[in-house]
Amino acid sequence: MFGTESSLSMFLNTLTPKFYVALTGTSSLISGLILIFEWWYFRKYGTSFIEQVSVSHLRPLLGGADNNSSNNSNSSNGDSDANRQSVSECKVWRNPLNLFRGAEYNRYTWVTGREPLTYYDMNLSAQDHQTFFTCDSDHLRPADAIMQKAWRERNPQARISAAHEALEINECATAYILLAEEEATTIAEAEKLFKQALKAGDGCYRRSQQLQHHGSQYEAQHRRDTNVLVYIKRRLAMCARRLGRTREAVKMMRDVSLNLCLRTVTMHLT
Repeated sequence: MFGTESSLSMFLNTLTPKFYVALTGTSSLISGLILIFEWWYFRKYGTSFIEQVSVSHLRPLLGGADNNSSNNSNSSNGDSDANRQSVSECKVWRNPLNLFRGAEYNRYTWVTGREPLTYYDMNLSAQDHQTFFTCDSDHLRPADAIMQKAWRERNPQARISAAHEALEINECATAYILLAEEEATTIAEAEKLFKQALKAGDGCYRRSQQLQHHGSQYEAQHRRDTNVLVYIKRRLAMCARRLGRTREAVKMMRDVSLNLCLRTVTMHLT
């Protein structure tokens, strides 16, 4: 034991100031490279690389230890935790649609182990989805009939499976929307799916625009296609803002607002 301590002290005494300078410079260089890589990865994919790795690989490995420690802390502080939980259960999110379920809500749950929204909050957004994306003439399109049931489904995996089933029939814009909202794990993936939804939704909008005066069913279908197209463009603007493209996001939102006003005026004039 004494020999080990003496050899260690001798080693430390032989170190020169140049060694510490080199050590500091090397650590600073490595930290800078990591920071540059993190910035590049965030600009390209819209999420942190370290956070993505920790969520995908490290959290499942450490989940057991975290659960055990949390159980012990909960047993010692049961009353206070129950009170805090009861308070959080009463929270109502002001706008449940201001974030993406898959890329942001679910990622928050994976990282923190807590639900950012209550059941009531999720129910509010589900009602909005049914209002925006369904109509009485959905039976005219097989894919839309499937998606009408999907938006009312409570199980997220069942909704995602129904969206894939609708895409097997044809290019369904609302199916792409559901996958972008709930299956995509990053903002970049969500943006890619929303762009596919925009292409499909624009085609449906143009077709229903020509048939809107042929009956009440076609008019409801055109109104639904308009809501879908506006929603997609708004979400694409949100994706651009999340990815740092602020000017593009502002331009897209301005175009959406202008087009929506023009469509409203045209609808009242016809």
